[in-house]
Amino acid sequence: MGIPDTMPILGIRWEDVLFVILAATMLGTGLLVVTMRDIIRCGLAMIACFGALSGLYVLAGAPLVAAAEVLVYIGAISVLILFAIMLTQTKSAPARLVFQTQAVPAAIAAVVLAIVIALTVSATDWGAVGQRIAAGSEEIARILFSTYLLPFEIVSVLLLAAVVGGVFLAKQERGEPRL
Repeated sequence: MGIPDTMPILGIRWEDVLFVILAATMLGTGLLVVTMRDIIRCGLAMIACFGALSGLYVLAGAPLVAAAEVLVYIGAISVLILFAIMLTQTKSAPARLVFQTQAVPAAIAAVVLAIVIALTVSATDWGAVGQRIAAGSEEIARILFSTYLLPFEIVSVLLLAAVVGGVFLAKQERGEPRL
């Protein structure tokens, strides 16, 4: 006996329920990232936000993008940020943060961005986008590792250089001149 396509009592599809749960998780943890004072917990909330986003990619039919999200953002970027935080020995933010003085311009920018996103979403033909995503995973992988192999490798070397530079700057003793 398998699981039915819809919830027995409500008649809502399971995919829709999962979408709402993942979207709420992503929005909630995104808000935690920018509102919490303990920077290590902010980093962990960012990892949870990226995980929910990768789940949304899977629901959208793009497992390759979801795997890249997990490998690149959760596996590399978030861990790098947490290592940098732990190496600098600073855990909590100051009582009055710099961005708190820019609340009005930030609110205006957020409203403008929300309007642009709403206009973009309403003008997009989502049926065609879903067909392109479903058919494109193998094609993306083939193009990435054949046509764009050199740029892909250059980006990987630049990311490695950024990691080495970040560790070097974080490990310098106080009072040493920065090179």
